[in-house]
This record gives sequence, structure tokens and C-alpha cells, in this order.
Amino acid sequence: MDKRTQLKQELLSKIEQLKTPLDIKLGSPITDVQFEDNIVQQIGELTEKLEAENPNLSPLLYAVNLLDGVWKLQYSTSREIRSLTKLKYGLKVGTVYQVIDLKTQSFFNQAFVKHRLGLIAGYVLVTATFELAKENGSSLPNKRLNIDFKKRYLAIEQITGVTTPKLNPFKVIPARNPRGRVPVFEITYLDENLRIGRGGDGGLYILSKTDNKELTLSSKLMGNY
Repeated sequence: MDKRTQLKQELLSKIEQLKTPLDIKLGSPITDVQFEDNIVQQIGELTEKLEAENPNLSPLLYAVNLLDGVWKLQYSTSREIRSLTKLKYGLKVGTVYQVIDLKTQSFFNQAFVKHRLGLIAGYVLVTATFELAKENGSSLPNKRLNIDFKKRYLAIEQITGVTTPKLNPFKVIPARNPRGRVPVFEITYLDENLRIGRGGDGGLYILSKTDNKELTLSSKLMGNY
């Protein structure tokens, strides 16, 4: 086993061990606010070691095709994901997906939410477009994506097990981009089934690729851009 494979297995195994039975059942990601500083430090150190073994040092130049598809969030320190751990009224965040479509240079982030007793289930979905950023005066892309968030969808899929199509979605609002700056995402590690990166606020994201083909950016959502 080479060094990169070993580090990758260590990192993913560490994350999986930290998940509670409920996290595993719902497919929930974990965040740094759930653990002591020494645990967060261990994940950070493993992440940095793996990033140093990145097989695609200029991912947007030589391996951009690997971005395409469905990604499942495993761990994050971002402000937005951390806020999902503080849901009230018995609600719990489930699986968080990012679905990237290279052909249209668009993606959506979808976070599923369920009540602990199964009383209600729904999701929050944010659509966006992106472009490959030209870095440091170069005419070529390297690691950074410039993001333009479009719309936010709030949906309730079921109430006490009964589907609620009229509430799916029940609210569509413009997504907020930061004032005075372009949102960015920098990819620091990328291979066929793992991606690590950081947002403009420095928040860390660790995602694994999944073959969930049910998640696609529908023409309905595309038309709402």
C-alpha cells in the first residue's frame, strides 16, 4: 500500500469512527464543533498530510473531469455546515450532497433534514454556477473555482410518512452571495473518489464520490437560473 492510499484510508476511517449510530443511519456529515480540540487537530493533520500527496496538483487544469458527478459530504468546518448541527424541534441533518455538472458549469448543494421520530422530512437545496478561475496572472486554471449562487429551495417531502408534493418546494428565494467579493472554492486534493477543499471563509470540506444517480440537476431547476 502506497503512502497516499494509507493516509486516505486513515482519514476516512477516523471520520467514520467519530460518527454516531444516528449519523450513520441518516448519512449525516460531522463537523469540528462536535469534538474536542485534540480530535479536530488529528483530522486536520491527517488532511494536510493527504493534501501533500495530492495526485493532481493542478486539478482544474489536468483533472477537471474528476469533478463531475455526485459527492457526499463527510466532514466540514464551514460555518454553514456547522449551523446544521444546531437544528431545533427534534430535526437532524441527514445526507449532504453536492452534484456537479461540468457541461453546464453548474452545481447544487442539497442537505436532507429529518425529524428524530420521523414526523417530518425535507431538504434545503442551493443552486449555483461556477467558472474556472485564472490564478496569479496566468491564463490557465489551477485550483480555484469562482462561484455564483443562484437560488435556495426549501422543501418538505413528507409529514408523518405522507408525501407532500405541494410543499416540495414550499419556498424559493434568491441565494445570497457575499457583498463585495466573489465566493470561491479551492480544491486542495482530488482523485477518483475523494475531494478536499476550502471555501472563501477557510472552511474545510471533505467529500467522497457516490454513484447515487437519482440526484441530478433537473431542467426545472436549470430553467430557474
